[in-house]
Amino acid sequence: MAKKKEKINIVYSTNPDFSYQFDEENEQDTLPPNQQKLYVSVDRKQRGGKEVTLIEGFVGAEDDLKELGKKIKTKCGVGGTVKDNEIIIQGNFKDKVFDLLSKDGYQVKKKGGN
Repeated sequence: MAKKKEKINIVYSTNPDFSYQFDEENEQDTLPPNQQKLYVSVDRKQRGGKEVTLIEGFVGAEDDLKELGKKIKTKCGVGGTVKDNEIIIQGNFKDKVFDLLSKDGYQVKKKGGN
């Protein structure tokens, strides 16, 4: 899906030689797994008491984050989503996700008590 470019501070111009300035979003390059520092935690806040596993700290392109999220969801056999630069997996899969990410070469830390 192509992202729409935003025009900066111009509504309309009568100048025939005018060219719009676009707000360029610079996509961040994805770091290799051994340079990534990911945090895995279990969260219940604002979710109706249901547990979800959060993976935070990914540095890189959104497409690569979505690909990693899809891989984790497939390995755990559950649903989830990728938004706000974090991966949300339904259920408490903290240990399994920790092991999966460690095997892929990511630097992983568990966050929170359980």
